[in-house]
Amino acid sequence: MCGVVGIVSAQPVAQGLYNALTVLQHRGQDAAGIVTWSEESGLKQRKSNGLVRDVFRQRHMERLKGHVGIGHVRYPTAGGAKSSEAQPFYVNSPYGICLAHNGNLTNYDELAELLIREDRRHLATNSDSEVLLNVFAHELQTRVNGNPTPENVFDAVEAVHRRCKGGYAIVAMIIGFGIVAFRDPHGIRPLVLGERESGGSRDYMVASESVALDALQFERVRDLKPGECIYVENDGVLNSRDYPGETRHTPCIFEYVYFARPDSILDDLSVYKTRLRMGEQLAGKIVRDFPDHDIDVVIPIPDTSSTSALQVAYHLGVKYREGFIKNRYIGRTFIMPGQAERMQSVRRKLNAIPLEFRNKNVLLVDDSIVRGTTSKQIIKLARDAGARKVYFASAAPPVRYPNVYGIDMPAASELIANGRTMDEIETLIGADRLIYQDLNGLIRSVRHDNSAIAEFDTSCFSGEYVTGDVTEEYLDELEARRNDAAKQAREKERKPDAKVVSL
Repeated sequence: MCGVVGIVSAQPVAQGLYNALTVLQHRGQDAAGIVTWSEESGLKQRKSNGLVRDVFRQRHMERLKGHVGIGHVRYPTAGGAKSSEAQPFYVNSPYGICLAHNGNLTNYDELAELLIREDRRHLATNSDSEVLLNVFAHELQTRVNGNPTPENVFDAVEAVHRRCKGGYAIVAMIIGFGIVAFRDPHGIRPLVLGERESGGSRDYMVASESVALDALQFERVRDLKPGECIYVENDGVLNSRDYPGETRHTPCIFEYVYFARPDSILDDLSVYKTRLRMGEQLAGKIVRDFPDHDIDVVIPIPDTSSTSALQVAYHLGVKYREGFIKNRYIGRTFIMPGQAERMQSVRRKLNAIPLEFRNKNVLLVDDSIVRGTTSKQIIKLARDAGARKVYFASAAPPVRYPNVYGIDMPAASELIANGRTMDEIETLIGADRLIYQDLNGLIRSVRHDNSAIAEFDTSCFSGEYVTGDVTEEYLDELEARRNDAAKQAREKERKPDAKVVSL
């Protein structure tokens, strides 16, 4: 999962891009990058591995001049974790284009081969984002004669949709002309448009989540529609076109479970309210399956489960306590590259308050259980703190299948629920009892306020892939390429080679 942002303004945008990326930091902690452009200074770039606060120093910010720019925070799914794969990516033809991408292409191998053999374009990395950039650049180049028109841009994006499969949200900058933003025809990955008044003109911003708009005092206008393309010219003229091909709005439901910030609104749905309802649905499941429970206290696994856990406690009529204290300076465990690093981080990340556990029957509530190793360690923390019994509840259903649209769940063998019964999972994580949310309950929780969305991408829970092109052979190849062992091999290749580049 990654975060993207783009701004066209009457004012310099570097600080705004930086602030937006810090707000989107939860979407990726591996790398960060910003590209800006001005007529006087040309294109300026800074990108590297690391957190936003570490990648950008004052000297970098001073060089990032311009009233138009894009930014990206990344964690690696396809491709590797090398700083050479930090985004935005750049190609110099036509005009020069920079691109930032959130998602994953399911036909990467086929596209990469066609780009090299037929489009005559060179690829410098193994990233699907670079492939997507070159597809867009090639399609635009075949359509322009002079300066690019909005129609040229829209036609090129429509060709991208026809060629590219998977989930993607894109923000790109055509050097000297403007910002382009679009979503895949299924709307799997989120993208939000905002605007604000600026000295008599209007500034425009697109970002992965509405919370980035809030941070910069942009008014949220709307979410981009599936397949829609927006083109904001450097003079502030906004152009848009709906995708004329087939669309099927199936946003990723895991955004609401875990990735998005609770203060964001995605596809007109409040993430906070969806998590409240997830807690209500989970409480109902506990009452049905465990009617004679002896739970003394409900304790959340901070932070994404806190909202759901509060509702569980309220509806069960038991105490709610924050029994774990989180070290705010440790990254999100789920998106750390490699199982060993995830395991080592749990003790550094969480510390139990023994008074809330001692001699009590505790219900721990988490947003989801993916690999299960973290859950096992947290349950041990609770027992070490003196809990008499430890029950464990997941606000999401069992994660049994790989995710292929940009979430780091590529290997079925690494998912604890894959091929296992409830009793087996319960034993593996060491819980006295395990309760999972029902998939229908999760869908009801998220869809509640937007009946226009008929379905969601629930592939990691259901095994149903909305793009219709995911085969068993593809999943086997994906697992071999992106399991933890493969990531660790790539991790050894990392080099601290970041620098500021004037292009």
